Amino acid sequence: MNRARAKLALFVADVFASVPRKDQRAKGDCYLRGLMLDGRRKSIQAMAERLPDGNEQNLQQFVNQSTWDPVLVRRRIAERMVPQIGPDAWAVDDVSFPKDGKMSVAVAPQYCGALGKQANCQVAVSVHAVSDTASCPLQWRLFVPQEWADDAVRRRKTGVPEEIGHREKWRLALDTLDELAGWGLVPPVLVADAGYGQNADFRDGLERRSIGYVVAVRSDVTVHPHDAVPTAPPWSGNGRKPQPRYRDKPSSVAALAAGHGRQAFTEVTWRAGSRGPMHSHFLSLRVRPAGTKSRRLAQAAAADPDSWDGVLPEVTLLVEWPAGAEAPTGYWLSNLPADTPLAELVRLAKIRWRIEHDYRELKHGLGLDHFEGRSWMGWHHHVTLVTAAHAFLTEQRLAPKADTADSPSTRSWTSSKTC
Repeated sequence: MNRARAKLALFVADVFASVPRKDQRAKGDCYLRGLMLDGRRKSIQAMAERLPDGNEQNLQQFVNQSTWDPVLVRRRIAERMVPQIGPDAWAVDDVSFPKDGKMSVAVAPQYCGALGKQANCQVAVSVHAVSDTASCPLQWRLFVPQEWADDAVRRRKTGVPEEIGHREKWRLALDTLDELAGWGLVPPVLVADAGYGQNADFRDGLERRSIGYVVAVRSDVTVHPHDAVPTAPPWSGNGRKPQPRYRDKPSSVAALAAGHGRQAFTEVTWRAGSRGPMHSHFLSLRVRPAGTKSRRLAQAAAADPDSWDGVLPEVTLLVEWPAGAEAPTGYWLSNLPADTPLAELVRLAKIRWRIEHDYRELKHGLGLDHFEGRSWMGWHHHVTLVTAAHAFLTEQRLAPKADTADSPSTRSWTSSKTC
């Protein structure tokens, strides 16, 4: 048995320790080798044909019918990988899987990021531990569209658990963070794109969980200056006492940033890229996001109107204005301490690139979107096995005796020697 195969066997013995049967653990080892072998398709049939010990029927049964718990395996992967990566942040995002037909679990016409348009697809929310040099998925949630909530026929045929219904992606992200916290894992900081950062309830959910965040928002998000003070309109003494409100209308973050002028922006370098240092110009401002009040604030105001002072939470607005651009191009909100250095805010805002790196490797190198089964259990088994393969490769890159400090390509670990 060569060295790579021995390392994989030890890895499988640990992360699949919760799988009760020895023959199932052996199939897990076989499936991981199939995912890491060269080959354009990572469907079960294609992998079985390439593996010397591949048996299509056995692998089909292992993934689609076997009852081993994928959550326990993912938990062990997360517990094992977080200390090794030493994340600077966790990243939340979602990934899509284009599909034909209507019978693959949770498939529906919806926005498909993989195609950049509305299309028939599955969507999954994932949370990743990320640093500047390594990253790894920690947990997944398959998004169940509203049309699947009451579709008893498709739910029965695909095995969707009774307790699983439609839930917005931002709620799935918070659910995932709660589950990971139950495993003893909490993020140092949470980063996300505008699909999540734009949502005031999502930001409030992070705040209530005492999770620091740096999340992207769109240019039309409106804010008040940090020193704006709400005042209560005169009260006649009759009826409900009016609540305090801000006199001046909020401005969009785009207008606020542009009003400061390019001269207010500072050049910041956040990391070394393949073509040299990555740098741009940034500005940070303390603001109070306006618009729709978060659910928590609205509930507090409704419960005790007399105690509501109308003061909106204060956060930091980070703005990017690249050289040569006619106007700012990027906006983030953060609840990190007001004295957080600008360079640190920028580094965290930009660290989200690692999750895109993971998705590329998970899809293009490890066949994340090559699963041809239709069931709930099959999808979760496949995603867990792909996550395990990715974790194994990440471990090898982080090993002290790795060839280079940077990540080698998946191809380095997918030669036939691994079999």
